[in-house]
Amino acid sequence: MNSGHAIVRALFFAALVVGGLSWCVQCQFLGASEFEDCNDLAIPEDMRCIPGGPFVRGSERASPQEDHPEQIVHDEAPVARIVVSTFLMDRDEVTYGQYQQCVQAGACRRTGPNYSGYSAADQPMLGANWFDARDYCRYRGRRLPTEAEWEKAARGTEGELFPWGNEPATCERAIIKEGEAKGCGRGVTWPVGSRPGARYGLNDMAGNSWEWVLDWYSESYGVCGTACSGRDPRGPCGGAEECPGHDHRIVRGGSWWWGSDLALGSNRRPHFPANQPFHHFGFRCARDARPAVE
Repeated sequence: MNSGHAIVRALFFAALVVGGLSWCVQCQFLGASEFEDCNDLAIPEDMRCIPGGPFVRGSERASPQEDHPEQIVHDEAPVARIVVSTFLMDRDEVTYGQYQQCVQAGACRRTGPNYSGYSAADQPMLGANWFDARDYCRYRGRRLPTEAEWEKAARGTEGELFPWGNEPATCERAIIKEGEAKGCGRGVTWPVGSRPGARYGLNDMAGNSWEWVLDWYSESYGVCGTACSGRDPRGPCGGAEECPGHDHRIVRGGSWWWGSDLALGSNRRPHFPANQPFHHFGFRCARDARPAVE
């Protein structure tokens, strides 16, 4: 592990110790019986089950604004234990080919990146704004994951740095920018699942494509308050269609265009939900463990 990652880990675990008595008093009372058992569920072949329970979310990391590196933010703070219920998540990012099926069915808007090289059937669907992602997931009888669900799936219960653990992000593990080589030398995305699967059997939770989540962005979890804490938080306004005072939704996981720091499982990036069709915004879907019967 290099010195930068060692410092990040040291700060992270120091914050846990300092806040250890307050992070989630109710968590100690939550046993396995409180949550659906993955072994008892009918899980679609293209999804994976993420078991419910408390997990460590956030970090005390100071990170530069992506488009304004001179501006430092602490939007991943504070570190806390929160709780999510058992849920299912797509094994892979939604592909261009899958999205086209939704277009042909009349359930999705025709869209895509403004550049060539991203439209193979097995590449992640790029150029989708938040509304496109939501509509596709609805078409599949699914939904966008909450930010808390996404982070649990990426970091596990103890808040590790990446989906595979605390080892640094390299092109052996994720499709990222390494040195000056965007997309691990290809300069575009790779087919989904091109790197070994990681936690919970999910692919590409770091790199390849940014992934939209449900929540509206707030300046930090502390600023967000109770809407971002407790059990199954959904962020400001519960992720509703409109949220006064909030203009940005959130993308997670980094992409082929950016380096390892943005692929950290705690990293949060705000973006306009009606964003134009850029070539590194995609998504995957989630579902409740037992979908409601209509």
